[in-house]
Amino acid sequence: MASRSPEIPPHNRPTGATPGPDTGTDSGTGTGTGISPGPARRSFLGVLGAGALGTAAVVGGTSVPSARAASTRPSRGRPHGKDAELRTAYLGTYGSGIVTCTYDTATGALTRTGDFPGITDPTFLALAPSGKVLYALDNGTPEGRVRAFGIGDGGALTPLGEARSTGGANVTHLSVHPSGRHLLSANYGAGSVAVHPIGADGAPGERTALVQHTGSGPDPDRQEGPHAHQILTDPDGAFVFAVDLGTDRVYTYGIDADSGALGAVSEMASVPGAGPRHMVFHPSAPYAYVANELDSTITACAFDPATGKLIRGKSWPTLPDGEDPGTRNYPSEVTVSADGRFVYLSNRGHESVAWFAVEDGGAALRLVDTVPSGGSWPRHISLSPSGSLLFAGNQYGQTVGVFTVDGKTGALTASGSPAATPSLGCVLPT
Repeated sequence: MASRSPEIPPHNRPTGATPGPDTGTDSGTGTGTGISPGPARRSFLGVLGAGALGTAAVVGGTSVPSARAASTRPSRGRPHGKDAELRTAYLGTYGSGIVTCTYDTATGALTRTGDFPGITDPTFLALAPSGKVLYALDNGTPEGRVRAFGIGDGGALTPLGEARSTGGANVTHLSVHPSGRHLLSANYGAGSVAVHPIGADGAPGERTALVQHTGSGPDPDRQEGPHAHQILTDPDGAFVFAVDLGTDRVYTYGIDADSGALGAVSEMASVPGAGPRHMVFHPSAPYAYVANELDSTITACAFDPATGKLIRGKSWPTLPDGEDPGTRNYPSEVTVSADGRFVYLSNRGHESVAWFAVEDGGAALRLVDTVPSGGSWPRHISLSPSGSLLFAGNQYGQTVGVFTVDGKTGALTASGSPAATPSLGCVLPT
């Protein structure tokens, strides 16, 4: 791997910052063909500005002189697959609110259909089990907040209820309990996790639980204190898990089905200095996989569904043999195929998506390959509900890389050129 300049830790970078010129990665000028604009209340490409796409861009196969010109032309779009349909995807951004798109289920081609700009850095989004409500982070105040939106025709968003405080700075992740009754959130800056009840209309109520983590890790810059980076449940919703990068811990909590109160159950310590960031559960086997941001590894953990306890197993590098991550690679998102045969992980710095074969009944992983993510700093990856597409949201490259997934081998193949976007926190295909 080519030498790279030292990276600024991702949570200390200014919004929209890009890696230095010698990193060998895409800059903020964007390299994709752009998301086809489509009809909307507001020009998506106008939000980007001409600088985001360069002086000329190709939108729907038509060369246009500027982003403004692209925003006023009807989209011809890419050819749809034989059995394709259009479904909705939401983009959570830094500085550009929530962007609504459609995507072709055969090719993954994105077409922008609308946006909700009146929300600050909604960098993570989650869907209600019903599919009728979208939840988002809002970092427009010193304490983080969560918000809800009703989903209407064509994926249009209507605010539901009030923005609710998460009780801590820099809220970075949220998820919905499988029951649909509780909204869970993680405050990275404060190192705490929170629970909000969800009303009959889908809106979150006032916070009913707030748990503060304590401790630190060996990295003086990134682990000086707790930094809760993710909160999720096991597939059955019996337990809540908080992944804390700052304390090198994954915390297990019990949750009261009525009040949402959290009770401590157990803790799993990672390798010191690993910096656990995000975790995903195997869909059927009793295992979970933890992406470690600070040492470029992924760890398989045994899971006891009766007690909620996690037991740390073996860790594997997230980069191919012979490629030393040093301090220049930061794994971020991790996801698993619906059949549990493959695990995918995004590498920021290496600018790639890695895929692993799941072996030994779920207890082991084998790195098969990596592919370029289609941009710089792939903060988030997600599989479409069908599992046939993978989207990579490149935060600093300001692109979405789209890949088709081979159901037999797990292989990823780029589907067209990356689509130009604002600076991304996540991509949520529905």
